[in-house]
Amino acid sequence: MKLLSVKPSTNPDKKYTATFCMCEGPTKCCDSERKKVHFGSKTSSTFIDHNDNLKKKNYIARHKVNENWKSPTTPGALSRFLLWNKETLAASIKDFKKRFKI
Repeated sequence: MKLLSVKPSTNPDKKYTATFCMCEGPTKCCDSERKKVHFGSKTSSTFIDHNDNLKKKNYIARHKVNENWKSPTTPGALSRFLLWNKETLAASIKDFKKRFKI
């Protein structure tokens, strides 16, 4: 699995869409092997918007009970580790790839 891109979402309720290549090995990824995941509420601010550590701490505490943060292709994990992790989206993407080895 490989994270191919993180782009603004086409879903009017979501902020971003992450596209993953689900194929194994060095083959080129075709459309049927791609998984798109929309994540992040369009109406809510995130850590990358405000860099408020108290809001980040509260978000993590509120969501850790119900979210699956171990699977990188879930909206919860994408929100947690891309929108509520580092101060910029670019830094969070770099950390996400390292964290999940993708």
